[in-house]
Amino acid sequence: MIKLQALALYLFLLLLVKWVSSDSNSPPSRDQFLTCMSVHSNSSFINPKSFIHKQDSRLYTDISQSLSQNYRFLSLNFTSQKPIMIITPRTDAEIQRSLLCSRKLGVHVRTKSGGHDYEGLSYLSSQSPFIILDLINLQSIEINLKEETAWVGAGATIGELYYKIAKSSKIHGFPAGTCPSVGVGGHFSGGGFGAMMRKHGLAADNVVDARFVDANGRIYNSRREMGEGLFWAIRGGGAASFGVVVSWKVKLVRVPEKVTCFSRYLQLTQKMTKIVHRWQYIASEIDENLFIRVIVYNSGGSVQATFQANYLGGIDTLIPLMNQKFPELGLGFQDCSEMSWIDSIMYFNWKKGQPLEALLDRDQRYNDLYFKAKSDFVKNPIQETGLEGIWKRFRDVESPVMIMEPLGGKMYRISETETPFPHRKGNLYNIQYMVKWRVKEVGEMQKHVRWMRLLYRYMRVYVSGSPRGAYLNYRDLDLGMNKGINSSFEDARLWGIRYFGSNFKRLAMVKGKIDPTNFFRNEQSVPPLIV
Repeated sequence: MIKLQALALYLFLLLLVKWVSSDSNSPPSRDQFLTCMSVHSNSSFINPKSFIHKQDSRLYTDISQSLSQNYRFLSLNFTSQKPIMIITPRTDAEIQRSLLCSRKLGVHVRTKSGGHDYEGLSYLSSQSPFIILDLINLQSIEINLKEETAWVGAGATIGELYYKIAKSSKIHGFPAGTCPSVGVGGHFSGGGFGAMMRKHGLAADNVVDARFVDANGRIYNSRREMGEGLFWAIRGGGAASFGVVVSWKVKLVRVPEKVTCFSRYLQLTQKMTKIVHRWQYIASEIDENLFIRVIVYNSGGSVQATFQANYLGGIDTLIPLMNQKFPELGLGFQDCSEMSWIDSIMYFNWKKGQPLEALLDRDQRYNDLYFKAKSDFVKNPIQETGLEGIWKRFRDVESPVMIMEPLGGKMYRISETETPFPHRKGNLYNIQYMVKWRVKEVGEMQKHVRWMRLLYRYMRVYVSGSPRGAYLNYRDLDLGMNKGINSSFEDARLWGIRYFGSNFKRLAMVKGKIDPTNFFRNEQSVPPLIV
């Protein structure tokens, strides 16, 4: 039976590829897409109407309303186009058909696995017509404690992975982000910062295998089948530039049964500047089991900082360590809480005391929230006068945030070329800047975006340069955009080297092999370089 189904799928693909090669001058329509998806249908395929949602369907409306984490795009008509359809495949065959029919009909594809997409590139498009390939139904998570691995569907969230691990083991975890509603597909393929990265590296550093579909509908069931070049590219280079990752195999890490977290809040009058300045010298050099990040914000007109930490150990060893390495913070036993690793995830996401099922909540959008974000990497400590210049600018808008997360530890031991993520040894910490507002008028948007750009300009003398680094998962279209389907490697270098450094050329060469016609493209996708 399996052989018959495989033969039927093979014949379908052959016939469809032949159809793809013929040109059609007529504009594509939803009915044409459905007809294409139904060609040579057999009992092994689900009716395409069950996973293809047209604009006049209730499911299309429900899905489209839940897409954006950033109302800046939806309210201000960032794109004049809506997707002609939203496709929610459940199987490899449905992904194959969707891609092949999109090529046949000249329909552009945007692949979405989560929703925390700072510039909306997974659900908006300046190219038309387009569809959204929403991987929300690919949520399967299979834990193998004997092998200490997990296969994770590309449509699962980080919170769902954390929850499944916690229900299976008290001594295993995974080094990924602190926001549970982030989809693993984008998070893993962009790198994946987290509170254990100093001990275990990025999420992408712990991906050991993957399943992948290319623009021709070919399925690669393992890294061996896809080759090490493509496998290297999708672990930090942005998988949406190359194809569709169906699932990821990750290596679980061992965690102690007891970890310690703390949050220390400082106001500007409490010598905040001096303590933040000192943090820069110790945060990347201290014991790799300790991760201390700094969150600076404006609260009611007052600039404040929170030092938030995760320590893979108990209070009895943390306090002596802090007294020796960072006594300026004045940490005491009363500031610390011991907990399990999974509870530390809740702690970092401000969900302390809630049931673990809160990790499964996908609907964590910011109601009526608009924002603009940017990122930097810092190689040398910023002097106190430079920090004071930041605090001064933070008083000019209502809701600015700056999150500084230290590198060091294993992040330094991994070569800058081992994955596409190049920001390793030599970088002290990463900065994420974000400004938020809740009023949808164009004037408000312009005011806040202008403020963000001026802060970014101010920071240029304090951060990395030649090139000035940026983090792919904090996507920023201000860095430059592709010039359409014919964008050249040189056109894209403006932003590409910011994210990938010297790895950008290698990424473009991989793209030239796996997707030479540039089918998978967006405003900041890696262009094909054919040599």
